[in-house]
Amino acid sequence: MDNATRSERSRNAILQAALAIIARDGPGRLTLDAIARESGISKGGLMHQFRNKEAVLKALLQRQTEHFEEFSRNYLAKSGAAHAQPHLAAQIATLREALSTPRSIVFAVLGAAAEEPGLVSATRQTDARKMEAVKAEAADPDLAILRWVAAWGLTLTAMLGFSSLSEKERERLFDRLLDSQAWSTQPKAKAKTTPKTTPKPKPQKRK
Repeated sequence: MDNATRSERSRNAILQAALAIIARDGPGRLTLDAIARESGISKGGLMHQFRNKEAVLKALLQRQTEHFEEFSRNYLAKSGAAHAQPHLAAQIATLREALSTPRSIVFAVLGAAAEEPGLVSATRQTDARKMEAVKAEAADPDLAILRWVAAWGLTLTAMLGFSSLSEKERERLFDRLLDSQAWSTQPKAKAKTTPKTTPKPKPQKRK
C-alpha cells in the first residue's frame, strides 16, 4: 500500500470515528483523544492528518455536505421532471435520505456549530441559495418554504430522538410533502351553470 492510499484510509477512519462519537455521545464529547480511541489511530497519527479538532470538523462537514449535494444533483437529474417544483422536491428527498444514512450531515453540522459557529457559515450561504431557487419556482413561495422546513423538522426530531413518530408515519409524511398536488394553490374551478332562459310569452289568441 502506497503512502497516499494509507493516508486516505487514515483520514476516512478518523472522520468516521468523529461522526460515530458525535452521533453516540454528542458533539461536546468530541476530542482528539476520543477520536484516537474510536479510530484505533494513535494521537500522533491523528494529528499528522488533522492538527486540531476544528480541522477534523471542517473536513467532516465538507465531506458530508459534498455527499448530499451529489445526492441532490442526481435526484434533480433523474426525478426533477416529475415534480412541479423540482428544487423543493430535491431538498425534501435529500433530507429523507439523510434519515436513512447513519451518521449523516446533521451530526456533522451539530458538531461544527458546537465547536465553532463560523464553520457553518458556508452551509448557511449554500442553503440561502437553495432557498432562492425554491422560491423562484413556486407559485406560493411561503408554502414551499414551509414544506422544506417541515422536512427539516421530521429529520432533526428523528435524529435527535425527540420524535414519537414511527418510521412508517414519517415515510407517509415525506410522501405527502413531496406530493405537489396535495399542496396545490390553484383555485378550484367553479362549476359551470346553465344560464337561465326567460320563457317566451305564449302568443295570445285573437278574439
